[in-house]
Amino acid sequence: MLITVIRFIGLSAVSINTLLGGPTIAAAPNPDIYVAPQGNDAWSGHLLEPNAAQSDGPVATLEQARKLVRALKAKEPARKTPWVVAVRGGIYTPSASIVFRPEDSGTEQSPVIYRAFRDERPVISGGERISGWKVDDRGRWHAALPEVKNGKWSFAQLFVDDQRRFRPHLPKQGYYEIAGQLEPSPSAHNRGNDRFKFTGEELRSTWANPSDVEVLAFHQWTASRMRIAAIDAAEHSVRFTGTTRGISAWSSFPKGNRYLVENVREALSEPGEWYLDRPTGELTYIPMPGEKPETAVVIAPRISRPLVIQGDPAARKWVQWLAFRGLTVAHDNWTLSAEGQSFPQAEVNLDAAVSVVGGRNLTFDACAVRHVGSYAIAFGAGCRENLVERCELVDLGGGGITIGRAVGTGEHSWSIAPRDEEEVASHHTVRDCFIAHGGRIHPAAVGVWIGHSPHNSILHNDIQDFYYTGISVGWVWGYGHSHAHHNDIGFNHVHTLGQRVLSDMGGIYTLGVSPGTRIHDNCFHDIDSFSYGGWGMYTDEGSSGIVLENNVVYRTKTGGFHQHYGRENIVRNNIFAFAKEDQLQRTRTEAHRSFTFERNIVYWDNAGKLLGSNWKDDNFKMANNLYWNSAGHPVRFPENLTLEQWQQKRKQDDGSRVADPHFVAAEKYDFRLAADSPARKLGFVPIDATQAGRTVPLVLTRDLPPVPKGFE
Repeated sequence: MLITVIRFIGLSAVSINTLLGGPTIAAAPNPDIYVAPQGNDAWSGHLLEPNAAQSDGPVATLEQARKLVRALKAKEPARKTPWVVAVRGGIYTPSASIVFRPEDSGTEQSPVIYRAFRDERPVISGGERISGWKVDDRGRWHAALPEVKNGKWSFAQLFVDDQRRFRPHLPKQGYYEIAGQLEPSPSAHNRGNDRFKFTGEELRSTWANPSDVEVLAFHQWTASRMRIAAIDAAEHSVRFTGTTRGISAWSSFPKGNRYLVENVREALSEPGEWYLDRPTGELTYIPMPGEKPETAVVIAPRISRPLVIQGDPAARKWVQWLAFRGLTVAHDNWTLSAEGQSFPQAEVNLDAAVSVVGGRNLTFDACAVRHVGSYAIAFGAGCRENLVERCELVDLGGGGITIGRAVGTGEHSWSIAPRDEEEVASHHTVRDCFIAHGGRIHPAAVGVWIGHSPHNSILHNDIQDFYYTGISVGWVWGYGHSHAHHNDIGFNHVHTLGQRVLSDMGGIYTLGVSPGTRIHDNCFHDIDSFSYGGWGMYTDEGSSGIVLENNVVYRTKTGGFHQHYGRENIVRNNIFAFAKEDQLQRTRTEAHRSFTFERNIVYWDNAGKLLGSNWKDDNFKMANNLYWNSAGHPVRFPENLTLEQWQQKRKQDDGSRVADPHFVAAEKYDFRLAADSPARKLGFVPIDATQAGRTVPLVLTRDLPPVPKGFE
């Protein structure tokens, strides 16, 4: 489970650490309640250890601690110091979600703090350890699970010795390709696409438990995970139990699109693979070298959303002033419904292991969320003034954090917009977090997603190893009213995205009118799409009023910067280097100014274009930039113009130069400038890319084995 610390307005950093048990643990408030795995919910919770008579001691569950805190608050409503629950190290396995409601709130003067005891590591697990293995003559392990056979339990993830294991899939290497597109079946009622043609015996009706087989079909920037309804072997066609979200081209199944087939019992063959036979209730696992059934810790998820903060935005009842610190939430369960999982972008119809609705002045500090099936943390309707700091969100079925959707309300519409101003989520800070190894089930999920939400700060985070976008801001396509304004995205280190699985992504991706939004001092690199659109900074439809400055972008596929369409964005004092194809791209011409591009350095070492796609009009401004091709290829602008011709004919790039910027070691991605760099004379201010990313060391993730890949 996660640990959270509350933000105390008006208190210094030193006093906050003292209150929450930070570096000065000895001075922290004495806990009011202790929780320990060896505790007993019949005890008072006032003792750290069980007494000699075994008649009193810590309680055993956070649910009981929550009840005791309610009782203590009722007895002492005027208290001005924090209520503290100290949680001992160990594994806690609640039978259902731990839910905090408005009556569990603290106050600004007397917050409620759930914190790890000293340096111990409590884990709130939504899973159950599997034991009682029997080993067959091939070395495979088998466990009988009666609750699965009885239909009371199912799971789609398995973790062995703190590492994710995958179900068998086909093909074993690479992808299948759709053989032909089919119109939606009559039963789809124009709701979406539900079938396609395949080649040969890539899909078979003779497979065991065919309704449990899942097809993961890749579109462009999304993927649809579907259950099989029927296979017509003669026609080589498959029909699904659900549909994609709509009938647009980007949610269709055209010929040539890739797909995978997962959870095929007959494909179970390699170490680390497992299969759950639901009708018989038998779990089969092929161990990795060195694993032994008597010592391996094998955990299967049982419950979704292990931690829930549930306010009531409609009634204006909030959960407030709660803090969690040093806790871990793990083993969130997610299974595929008959409807399937198909969403137009970013998989944000998914919920999260830590699900927050109507939560205000909450803090999650030094927490971890790992081994989960959806997103790690979701802040939905009515959430405000919340802090996520020094947290580690790793091994994620989906993405890291979502801010600003109607999570938990049952709404799955395309717009997912707040119904009134009180439902607008705002003023969140995500700082010094490690958000990594995501998209393991849902490849289109993102590291941090901000939807209908203003005044958020995403600062000094490491975001890496996703198959789609790193940070996404905005949820309006075009120039309509958008709540996503005045967001501050700075000093983040974002890299290893796309990985040739999806397309149309960016290190930072924006949508809609966003006055006051700044994207600054970040480092974006190693962004590689499957086909088109692996960009560093990507201002998509309607992006307006955004300032992008002091960023370093390198090793992208199709450009360090791309604007689809937008208005009056400012791109200044950035370094764009080593894009594989075009260095900069622009798509749509419009009657207003698209952007101002000034005091930037663009540096590349191949024969690719400097400016790709559409630069047909002059509704943009470029000035005082430095361009250099280190491979010696001539620097040319649209219509094969030289810089001088570009300046004269198009009246662009006044003051710009073609010259070597004199980086310290560009080949080593050291983009510091030498003292004699001509960029300085153009007004370029040197950027220290080492300031991007976390400012505090990792703690929990150091203990994780390497997290396996999912789709490459």
